[in-house]
Amino acid sequence: MNTITAKWAPMLGLAFVIGCASTETAPRSSLSMWTLRTTPLDRTASELDNDTYEHLAWAKTCRARILEVDGRRTVKNTLVPYNKMMMHLDAARSECELFAHVHPDDYVRNTAERDRRKVLQYLSELMRDPELCESFRALDLAGADPATRYVVRKIRRDFRRAGADRPDDVRQRIAELTEEIFKLGRAFVTNIREDQREILLDSLAELDGMPRDWIDRHRAGADGKIHVTTRYPDYKQFMTYARNAEARSTLYRHFKNRGYPKNIDVLHELLARRYELAQILGYANWADYVTGDSMVRSADNVQSFIDRIAELSREPARRDYHILLERKQQDVPGATTVESWEKDYYAQLVKTEQYAYDPQSLRSYFNPPDVFSALFELTEKVFGITYRRIHGLNLWHQDVTAWDICDGGKRIGRFYLDPYPRKDKYAGTAVFNYRTGIAGVRLPQVVFVCNVPNPCYRRDRVALMDHDQVVAVFREFGRLLHGIFAGHHRWMGNAGLTAERDFVEAPAQLLEAWCYNIDTLSLFTKHYRTHEPIPEHAVEQLRRDGESGKGLYVAQQIFYAAISLNLHDRDPENLDTTELLMELQDKYSPFNYVEDTHFQCNFEHLDECSALYYAYMWSVVIAKDMISKFEKDGMLNARTARRFRKTILEPGGSKRAVDLIEDFLGRPHWSDAFKTWIDRP
Repeated sequence: MNTITAKWAPMLGLAFVIGCASTETAPRSSLSMWTLRTTPLDRTASELDNDTYEHLAWAKTCRARILEVDGRRTVKNTLVPYNKMMMHLDAARSECELFAHVHPDDYVRNTAERDRRKVLQYLSELMRDPELCESFRALDLAGADPATRYVVRKIRRDFRRAGADRPDDVRQRIAELTEEIFKLGRAFVTNIREDQREILLDSLAELDGMPRDWIDRHRAGADGKIHVTTRYPDYKQFMTYARNAEARSTLYRHFKNRGYPKNIDVLHELLARRYELAQILGYANWADYVTGDSMVRSADNVQSFIDRIAELSREPARRDYHILLERKQQDVPGATTVESWEKDYYAQLVKTEQYAYDPQSLRSYFNPPDVFSALFELTEKVFGITYRRIHGLNLWHQDVTAWDICDGGKRIGRFYLDPYPRKDKYAGTAVFNYRTGIAGVRLPQVVFVCNVPNPCYRRDRVALMDHDQVVAVFREFGRLLHGIFAGHHRWMGNAGLTAERDFVEAPAQLLEAWCYNIDTLSLFTKHYRTHEPIPEHAVEQLRRDGESGKGLYVAQQIFYAAISLNLHDRDPENLDTTELLMELQDKYSPFNYVEDTHFQCNFEHLDECSALYYAYMWSVVIAKDMISKFEKDGMLNARTARRFRKTILEPGGSKRAVDLIEDFLGRPHWSDAFKTWIDRP
């Protein structure tokens, strides 16, 4: 066994086979409700309702205490109770959001979603509260430290951005628009998710090229036809492996038309309501409003960023496109274009034929207990922390385990690991906040949710992960550590993942980079049977797979960012969203627009991200800059990692992101790191 996995493998192996060995419920205590012993880790629907009611009642009491102040406004009589109010609302919202996504009881999930909406509605009302707004406007900050001044500046900004300083009738219209925008966004997403389409194939011969296990799951139905749906697992594999070009073309058109025609009108109404709200709040358009509290600051700056990255990726994208075209010409002599429904298929052929990339054989090196064991060991080593498994807690499912994170023997936070897929559980890999940590009051708690293969259903107790799953696990664990390390500030507005929204994705990408580095991979990967470490040529395969097609990937991401921005940077009254889509595809995407498709109707990010899709690529650019320092010093250099922890992770949102980056790098961000990366073949 590799040294790096020797410590945790027995404990994690047991955890991954039998789940959480809980046999008793932690006793309830009359101590502070913020202690770990009194944190409710499993809830019935009625208990969840009661907890939400109590947190809302506490929040309203805190608000009343702020407003009853007579005399000079101070940090003690205004900011302190405001902070307590936000702690209660954070606890209620986080608990509801978690259980709405992971609880095994559908009644609890539905209750959690309903209660989450109550909390969000009250938060929205508070941000429009003119009395609270005036309280903070009058707050005397004489003698306050920089972190306190910064959080108050953010609170005042948020009140202004919510319209708390506007007349009553304007605030009423803002409330109406906010509710309409929420409902339209939900309708937009629901129309996409409920619009499942399919193609019908007549014989197994039309599935040529598909993996055997996929074929076994798609036997002919009672009608004698093979049904291939637009559900993402079906769609992704079919577009990647099926040799049937006509079927791929048809399925692609169905996939890109989900939500159409319903969402044409829904999207137009959503854009119109957002534009009206932005105008009321004093902004030229929604894109200017929604970027106003981010690193980028304005819609014009987003457009400049999009155009700059488009220019940097133009030649790499052309190079990648030419590789696909050359491969297509082997099948179709004289071909001059690669169509959108062909790019995944030919990209996979290039990987297997030119790079000898075999993802199935590489899975043998990624056994879940070994992967998590390595993750623990590596992060212990570079960040100077230790992990300790906690037993005896009443958690929401038997698979869930609890872990304390310690520094120098002192507990600094706790996380819960929910590793396996199950019915109605959130299907991705993500970190959910459970309690934002506040110095001297409560420790940070987060929940790590993923869906790695479950060994319990295999006779040999071995279930192997794809490398993509490993990358996702490492990346999200980086977010987990960010939340824990940043959970020791005095004020809620500075604690946890409260940095600018277009920055918070960047820090976690350090751990993702470990998944492609020979120095790190060779330490923890081993064949699940032979225990041999992954060979160097296999690491090179993974690196080439991770970087192959990156020019096309960046170009496509910039195209999506342009859609997101350009739908929101203008008055939508006479906007034809399909014409705009065609115009932007011609400008930014290497692939031609496919006639009679309506991607804007199934671009789910237009709900929650609205004009902010650029943030994904913005974070990549920043991450490449920060990772370049590790590449210079060594990916596992403990001194550099602890500097990263001290200057990037621990400050949370207590400073501007641009200052955090400069503290770490010793210079302003944006170097040649991204250009070097994308230009490298």
